Amino acid sequence: MRTLRDIPALREVLSNARRRGERIALVPTMGNLHDGHLALVAAARERAEMVVATIFVNPLQFGAGEDLDAYPRTLAEDQSRLEAAGCDLLFAPDTSTLYPRGLEAQTHIVVPEVTEGLCGASRPGHFDGVSTVVGMLFNLVQPDLACFGEKDYQQLAVIRRMVTDLHLPIEIVGVPIVRAADGLALSSRNGYLSTEQRASAPCLYATLCQLRDRLESGADASTSLAHGWADLQDAGLDPDYLELRTCDLRPVTTSTREAVLLAAVRLGSTRLIDNLTLTLPH
Repeated sequence: MRTLRDIPALREVLSNARRRGERIALVPTMGNLHDGHLALVAAARERAEMVVATIFVNPLQFGAGEDLDAYPRTLAEDQSRLEAAGCDLLFAPDTSTLYPRGLEAQTHIVVPEVTEGLCGASRPGHFDGVSTVVGMLFNLVQPDLACFGEKDYQQLAVIRRMVTDLHLPIEIVGVPIVRAADGLALSSRNGYLSTEQRASAPCLYATLCQLRDRLESGADASTSLAHGWADLQDAGLDPDYLELRTCDLRPVTTSTREAVLLAAVRLGSTRLIDNLTLTLPH
């Protein structure tokens, strides 16, 4: 696996791959990789001859008071894991490489509607930062496909909408959530949890499973969500949101059949998100 940090070298390698007729897959990450990230690489490996991963802790998607400075940076370990997973090329640029004129002067990509509510309400500007950097990486790599985890459900929806609206010839592959044995969705931020908090964290997934079962059996959505909110609080989790939406994140109606439960909670200073799809009864 090659590691590149500058744009001209990246473009040269990818240009050569295209001349060879190779299909290119992109896996954008912020590093501190876990098995969830490696599942993205595996999905990319199945679909393309050239797998490109990126590691960039993007300051544009961190709000005031969020964990930009504390976010773990583990490049050497990440390189080893990516190479073992079959990644061909790692692009790990500095902030000055992607934002040479600084953050304030940077052109932004803003995706409307699908960014509203959920994490978009709790983290103003977050998805503008995500769509801007992902749009930039799409332009630099020009992949045939890109793999994103379904754990960040709203982010995946934002990327899909951006690709559709900008007519980008990129297939977006959603990769299922990878969970620990106790159900907790894998996340780089899980490392912030104390031992006691880590023991409480699986309640998030357990609550979503209980809610799914209630809703699929025909229980009232508002009542069920209220019970779920209370269950999260009883377990020591501080809910940010717990919502039932259509799979494209619109409000559910009486005709909705395929839906998704989405939740975000705080456990101490750590913010955890999760989601679960379900089928509502006729």
